[in-house]
Amino acid sequence: MRITIELEPADLDLLATALEASRRTAAHSDEVDIIDGAKHALDGLCAGSVPSYIRKRLVHVQRLIVMLEDEAWALPAPEREEVLATLAYFSDPEDLIADDIQIIGLLDDAIVLELLVRRMRHVLSAYDRFCAARRLLLADAGDRIDAARRLAAQRVRLQARMRRPAAAPA
Repeated sequence: MRITIELEPADLDLLATALEASRRTAAHSDEVDIIDGAKHALDGLCAGSVPSYIRKRLVHVQRLIVMLEDEAWALPAPEREEVLATLAYFSDPEDLIADDIQIIGLLDDAIVLELLVRRMRHVLSAYDRFCAARRLLLADAGDRIDAARRLAAQRVRLQARMRRPAAAPA
């Protein structure tokens, strides 16, 4: 069965207000603690008991964590703060819908994740291209210092372009 949820501006405002509270929490928390909280929340979920429409979005949590922890990528502060706020929201078991409510407990988390992924698709796309470039450069058995320089240059280009989402792909 397919159910479509249409969010009205008032619904988005409610989610934005809840996310703003998470943003304030994240601003006063250690980044490592937020990431650990998100990992802990993921680990605490029994994959078999999570509805598939939620499970499909939980992959985004893992992807966001990997991107934040990737020192070579060094996600810039504005985007980093937005991801951390979303992970703080995800980690909070008492957000808009308490996470322990069967079937719908993680629905708000899934919606917030989906909204972030849509809003940051250009950032995630740039990160994917960076990872692909890194794989190619590391596969080349040439000069590692030159490869590191080329990768750093690629990161700078991709991060500049991700700030201009309408720009042509790299």
